[in-house]
Amino acid sequence: MKGHGMEGMNIVLAGGSGGLGAKVAELAAERGAAGVGIIDVNMSGALEVLKTCKDFGAETAMAIADISLAEGAHGAFEELAGSLGRIDTLVNLAAIYPRKALLEITDDEWDAESALNIKGTYHLMVAAVKHMKQYVDPPTIAGRIVNISSVDAFKAHPQNAHYAATKAAVVSLTRSFAHEFAADQILVNSVAPAGIATEKAKAAGFLDELAAANPLNRAAEPAEMAEWVLMAGGPRNTYMTGENIIVSGGYIYA
Repeated sequence: MKGHGMEGMNIVLAGGSGGLGAKVAELAAERGAAGVGIIDVNMSGALEVLKTCKDFGAETAMAIADISLAEGAHGAFEELAGSLGRIDTLVNLAAIYPRKALLEITDDEWDAESALNIKGTYHLMVAAVKHMKQYVDPPTIAGRIVNISSVDAFKAHPQNAHYAATKAAVVSLTRSFAHEFAADQILVNSVAPAGIATEKAKAAGFLDELAAANPLNRAAEPAEMAEWVLMAGGPRNTYMTGENIIVSGGYIYA
């Protein structure tokens, strides 16, 4: 329902056209976000999500960009800031998840994985920090950044070493940015899910395996994980920064 946690805030999501990103966008709008912006390459998916956000009363904007390039990421963020105004929260969800045997990963596959999952996240964090630093007024929080990492950064799985390596890098970047910009009242955290029951994950066919290894015997629903993203990126978070929140249903303990 409206009036529960995101009132008046403008949130930008990279990778918000489906799955967890769509649920975060829609839940933010439902809870009173003033504006929702999506950066993605899937225009039709993003427009569908933004239609739902608009139905909840949020102003909406979108940008199509290759965020693996600094110019694309910065241009997209600035475009959305131009449409929505002050951006209070950035959520980095854009990533690819190819599966490949460890000894068979090619240079091109390493480069593609690193370009989006690491560089894309980095470029948008830089764009967000430059924007949010305009609003430094201690003790008021100038902005919040939430990166989606993964339990794979901490627990090995077959056929995803290159993905896991990029998510470990996201955890490291989160800590570095949190430390560097704490004085600017910018809170930077990451959320590390285990399996999420998105349509893509269901189609990939590995959720049953993850559920069998989970004490709760199931994957998380996107709405369950979205709660943690909005907790870290919403106004009730006024002190937590540099943390990686593992939300795995007991799949790993930390």
